[in-house]
Amino acid sequence: MKVIYALRATAGLHAVAICLQPVFAGVYLNGSPAGMRMHEPTGHALVFIGLAQLLAATFWWRTGGRWTAPAASLLITAGEVVQVTMGYSRQLAIHIPLGVALVASTVAFAIWINRRAA
Repeated sequence: MKVIYALRATAGLHAVAICLQPVFAGVYLNGSPAGMRMHEPTGHALVFIGLAQLLAATFWWRTGGRWTAPAASLLITAGEVVQVTMGYSRQLAIHIPLGVALVASTVAFAIWINRRAA
């Protein structure tokens, strides 16, 4: 299997999972504690998916791909680590705008990597 296909699959999974996070937060803010029970583990999973994406992007780069893929993946994953930290410390002034930026950048990355020629 080509590395680009693994990167595309990981980026797609990453984008879908991160798009669920605002939904889970909204369920929680609507008064259901089930929202937080879904928001928290998904946040942790996103960090691991981000690391898998970073690994796939690095392999793709080392086999002739563009260096921007691992660079963007590293920034997204670092942002997710900060995001989890800010969520646990209840720093919502950082947590919410960073979450919006992470959703946008992760979805943009998934679109970008799927438009690249294999």
